[in-house]
Order: sequence, then C-alpha cells, then structure tokens
Amino acid sequence: MAKVKLLLDEDVQLDLALALRKRGYEAIHVQELGRKGRSDREQIEYAVEQSVCMFTFNVKDFVLLHNNYVISEKEHFGIIVSPQLPIGEALRRLLALLQRSSYESIKNVLEFL
Repeated sequence: MAKVKLLLDEDVQLDLALALRKRGYEAIHVQELGRKGRSDREQIEYAVEQSVCMFTFNVKDFVLLHNNYVISEKEHFGIIVSPQLPIGEALRRLLALLQRSSYESIKNVLEFL
C-alpha cells in the first residue's frame, strides 16, 4: 500500500510539512516550492501534475474545486480539507487519516479532517 504524498497549501503552517517528513511522509509546502500566492486552481493543477494530494484549511474553495473536477470528469490525487487548526491538532488528525489511507484509496476523494 503506497503512502499518500502531500502538497500543503499556503494557509497551512509551514512546519507541518517538516513534521510529516520526520514521520516518514512525503510532504512539501507550496512556500518551499516558491508557489506562494498562486491561485487555488493553479495549486490543485500543480498537485495533479505532481500526482500528490492537496491539504488545505481553505475548505470552501477546495470543495468547489473538487466538485468542478467531478463534474468535468477530471481526476485528482485527493484533497484533504480542514478548518484552521493548531499545528499539533492538524498533525494528529492528518496522521490518523494517512495511516488508514493509501495513494490509491484517496485518488479523486475529498476528505474532511
């Protein structure tokens, strides 16, 4: 079972990517890639190009993007949305989700933390 690979949106704490990497997950923050300030659509398109799952606190916009992908019959590699959380709580919830998910099982799925 292949692990989920993550792209963290700019509204998520930068240190969360490091915390996930320390626990064996492939995770990168858009700021580390120089992609800060890009539109939500550009971020999800980049995630699709890289075959990675998007994690964001921007629930409303990414739910809409997911719905647009479904309607357009386009594929993505997962979108995980959450309300704003402190880094420790976000890490705890993400790890619980990642432990029960795989790269294959999260494809085209919208998950709520």
